[in-house]
Amino acid sequence: MTNPADLKYTVEHEWLRQPGEAAGSVRVGITDYAQDALGDIVYVSLPEVGATVAAGDACGELESTKSVSDVYAPVSGEIVAVNEALDATPELVNNDPYGAGWLFEVVPATPDELDGLLDAAGYEAQLDG
Repeated sequence: MTNPADLKYTVEHEWLRQPGEAAGSVRVGITDYAQDALGDIVYVSLPEVGATVAAGDACGELESTKSVSDVYAPVSGEIVAVNEALDATPELVNNDPYGAGWLFEVVPATPDELDGLLDAAGYEAQLDG
């Protein structure tokens, strides 16, 4: 799967879509590369709505049949939504990582934090490198 060109990416394999559903937010998920590396996801632990996160800090976990992996906050800010559908159907992260498998939405503390993230070409280059 190619990485959508309209998203921003982190070196930790998260993506961000602007705007999110909530006012001023960005939607966050993991990339197709990450879900493939993890294998079948069986449990998702996400931050609580209202929590404040710092860029680069672990704020959730994805448990697969292979391992447990941290989810990192790509930007600092307040969590305003989580994908509650993942409680009952964590496999959405595998089946549709850029759509129904999104993880949470965060309102960035400073919008310029997004400027430091990778575009699709930059993300693919670091995968190859």
